[in-house]
Amino acid sequence: MSDGVLIPEMGKAAPASTGRTELNNSRSGRARLGGPVHTERPVRVICIGAGASGLCFAYKIQRSFDNFTLTVYEKNEEVSGTWWENKYPGCACDVPAHNYTWSFEPKVDFTGVYATAPELFKYFNDFGHKYNLYQYMKTKHQVVGAKWDDSIGAWNVQVQDLRTGNIINDQCDILINAGGILNAWRWPAIPGLKDFKGKLLHSAAWDHSVDLTGKNVGLIGNGSSGIQILPAIQPKVAKLTTFIREPTWVSPIQGLDQHVYSQEELMDFATKPGALTEYRKMNETSLNGIFSMFLKNTASQNDTKEQMIEQMKSKLNNPDLEKKLIPEWGPGCRRLTPGINYLETLSKDNVEVVYGEIEKITPNGCYCDDGKEHPVDILICATGFDVSFKPRFPLVGPAGNLQDAWGKEPKGYLGIAAPDVPNYFVFLGPNCPIGNGPVLSAIECQSDYMLRWIDRWQTENIHAFSPKMEAVDDFIAHTDEFMKCTVWEQQCRSWYKNGNINSRVTALWPGSTLHYLEVMNDLRSDDFNVKYNGNRFAFFGNGYSQTEMDQTADWGYYIREHDDGPFLSKAKQRKLLTKSGTMKDVVLVNYAGAKLSAGSNLVGKSKI
Repeated sequence: MSDGVLIPEMGKAAPASTGRTELNNSRSGRARLGGPVHTERPVRVICIGAGASGLCFAYKIQRSFDNFTLTVYEKNEEVSGTWWENKYPGCACDVPAHNYTWSFEPKVDFTGVYATAPELFKYFNDFGHKYNLYQYMKTKHQVVGAKWDDSIGAWNVQVQDLRTGNIINDQCDILINAGGILNAWRWPAIPGLKDFKGKLLHSAAWDHSVDLTGKNVGLIGNGSSGIQILPAIQPKVAKLTTFIREPTWVSPIQGLDQHVYSQEELMDFATKPGALTEYRKMNETSLNGIFSMFLKNTASQNDTKEQMIEQMKSKLNNPDLEKKLIPEWGPGCRRLTPGINYLETLSKDNVEVVYGEIEKITPNGCYCDDGKEHPVDILICATGFDVSFKPRFPLVGPAGNLQDAWGKEPKGYLGIAAPDVPNYFVFLGPNCPIGNGPVLSAIECQSDYMLRWIDRWQTENIHAFSPKMEAVDDFIAHTDEFMKCTVWEQQCRSWYKNGNINSRVTALWPGSTLHYLEVMNDLRSDDFNVKYNGNRFAFFGNGYSQTEMDQTADWGYYIREHDDGPFLSKAKQRKLLTKSGTMKDVVLVNYAGAKLSAGSNLVGKSKI
């Protein structure tokens, strides 16, 4: 008691809510009147998925928050998402592995530039153990439904225990979907698939009991997985027939070719101060420098196309294959992949390339539009995923099931939320920078953005928040106009366009990854509908500050000898953050292998 005002006990986080009565009390505006401003009410968070995004979110909420409970439901028996699920031969990272790590968590012992799937699984798995994130994880638990209850401002979530089949009912204030877009694999829609009498495999559900040695193997698909599988299995099979219906660009970033690190290099990474950081920064700068290649008629796009044509011709060394496999559309229209040894393997003696459509699957193999049946013992389908952005379970908000809305067309907010769906975030949602540059930095950025909103919910008197439809409409209108200037909307079949040729680009951000990081630094609360529990200012509480609740704090913290406060303009904040003025001319390496100054005219004729 101080001057007749009750001061809460300091230094202890309130226990997390465990029941509906406690949930209702924690949401009451009146309950806040007895405490200081910004009292942290308990927040209950459910995260769906323990892949890279779910692990990042768990780490960041644990680092920054105290009064929270978190449950991460993961359908697999292990964490790490795609790096646990994908175990096909040759599976590896198709970007430099040292830049497929968290910005703050390097790994010194990757064996090569493009690390294998087991190495990446170990990285994310070790990350979870290092920071004790497994305490939040419930593996073999799959979310099968979620419904918003506006009477209490909470999500009721149904979870199936995959070990027992039992349904568990859970509840949360904030629902995070970290399930990812490339996790619901599907068989190709080819007539007769079930008639095949041989062994049928899918790249995303690999059966390691199947021995390919000495077999006649068919491979459908030349996307990222198919490109990795082909050179990995070619040496052991008797014959490999690869079925390709469309061309694609295949070439690593020059200077970032596959390279196995020497013992000396590994030792430098592990022991030489700054060596690995310098290497990671160099790679990241190059990856951030490729954005202009995605814009039509830029010097970077035109030079890259010309150089990649030369590289592909050199590696194929086959005029017939060159004509079929080198695209007319620009590099980047489909996801680029380095394709280590892929093109060279197509010309091996035991490899046959069948170009065109598979009209049907027969009991013995594939009947194609060349009028021939191509018999195989084993048929591998590297045919991808459901990339519709539609939630994998009924997610019912005030306006209905998001599955229905996003099944038609995914209209999202800044790649992170859905209009009029309260207290809900999604990692790598529609029109996010999943293919614009380094992706893990974007995941970190999205985690930070979500947590800033969760902090507002926890310290203010908010009942629910969700993006306004008008904000989403404006974002989509701007995005669609921007895409007209990019190679992404050219005539290629891409999962960026939900597996279609002429659909709108729903997967990518209208700008670079660095552009996304700057945009997402601002919460833009005016784009949201915010509903309060009673008086929006009830969080003012009893008139005391949080500082006055802390007897160990400096109550005159703002008194100082000079102005060292933060800059208040975006421009000065950015210059300080990016250490503007400390670098000499930044040299970028594009896909074509040309060294470019960051200040050079890369935009060319493109008008945005």
